[in-house]
Amino acid sequence: MHLMASTVSFSDLGVERCLVQALDNKGITEPFEVQREAIPDGMLGRDVCCRAPTGSGKTLAFGLPLLSRCRRSRPKLPTSLILTPTRELAVQIYSVLTPLAAKVDLNVLAIYGGASYRTQIRALERGVDIVVACPGRLIDLMQKGSLSLEDVDIIIIDEADRMADMGFMKPVCDILDRCYPERQTILFSATLDDEVDDLVRRYLHDPVKIEVGPKEVSMDNMQHLFWLIRGPMKTKIATEAVRKCGRSIVFCRTRAGVDRVGEEFEDNGLSVATLHGGLSQRERDRAMKRFKEGDCIALIATDVAARGLDVEDVASVIHYDPPENGKAYKHRSGRTARAGAQGTVISLVQKPQRKACQHIQRGAGINYRITPPDYSQLPDIEVGFFPPPDPKRKNRNQSSRRNGQRNHNRPQKNGGQRNGRGKRGGPHGRNQQNGNRRNGGTRNHRGGNRKGGKKSMKPNFRR
Repeated sequence: MHLMASTVSFSDLGVERCLVQALDNKGITEPFEVQREAIPDGMLGRDVCCRAPTGSGKTLAFGLPLLSRCRRSRPKLPTSLILTPTRELAVQIYSVLTPLAAKVDLNVLAIYGGASYRTQIRALERGVDIVVACPGRLIDLMQKGSLSLEDVDIIIIDEADRMADMGFMKPVCDILDRCYPERQTILFSATLDDEVDDLVRRYLHDPVKIEVGPKEVSMDNMQHLFWLIRGPMKTKIATEAVRKCGRSIVFCRTRAGVDRVGEEFEDNGLSVATLHGGLSQRERDRAMKRFKEGDCIALIATDVAARGLDVEDVASVIHYDPPENGKAYKHRSGRTARAGAQGTVISLVQKPQRKACQHIQRGAGINYRITPPDYSQLPDIEVGFFPPPDPKRKNRNQSSRRNGQRNHNRPQKNGGQRNGRGKRGGPHGRNQQNGNRRNGGTRNHRGGNRKGGKKSMKPNFRR
């Protein structure tokens, strides 16, 4: 029996009082639709197959039943498992569930690549009740003998469609085969076709099927612009679009492209964060934190790194490089216009890409003319600022330096020039930059002295 949304509380859904109180303390008092639909059956131990979009409240929809039913574990033998396609999503789920788990005397561990094996292994040896994991690192630890899944009797598969897109279905099946046979399985996915449907048929037993929201990413609240541009003007047009729109995600095809575009954006006076698979987990976490907290106006990212992102109030998505196909276009574009808000999606199209662009439009179910850039089509926020120096921030060229790709003499703001580092004391050495720093010299940073310079005000880009 389904109660009217206006009368339902978490207590009505069977959630424990201590968890209800913890949610109330966070200002979460009324369950979302996906939570109203999924929690009751999850609490009864039934298998659940739910189609729901990202950002609909899925984490609590599966997390609250999990916390209510999870058993205490033994060393190296977790009893509950949550599978996610990306590190970022694993961290998000971990951060939501950990404080709630403490209320019911359970502990949670996030397992993903890029983090210390030793830390994860030690936690497993002490005993972990709930593991939130990416398939690759989880299988690595299983092969090392650091954990076994034989006691796992509750398993959650989140964003199953993206697992399929990223080629994780075989590892997911291998993991499911190693779990306790009489388990509860809960699956969430934005779509329930192809490989996801095969997974449901093979591993879920008489599941309750729930569908929330539109079957696909809605294009209705998005303004779609396809701008024909010349290559040399690409970054200038993209930065101007971000200035007009505000908080934006910019998609590039490659890691090197992300690094290059990030530098070019900052050279044009915009503070950005970059996200790609070549960064360490700490660097990725720092980038996401800066973007979420409004410390930068744009996130420059690759497709894979941006999967699973759950960021509110993104005003625009810019396809700096074209997506692979119509499905990828919808995935990228779905980062804006969420929860009924409006959003702008801009595709930068060069002449040789026009045919491919039309093919992408057909795959996405849209049809728009490719026109010259027209800034009057954009909102006029006009962000104009150059970020102050941040001495704690690592040089964004780090990944390029490792590959010997750094441009040592790229022109800088206000006519300055970045000096590459040679041997200490050499012609480009540390001691030769803008005077000998050991002898009282100061370091010139983006055209202004670090000492005695006028401090810029850093705006918050929350909209």
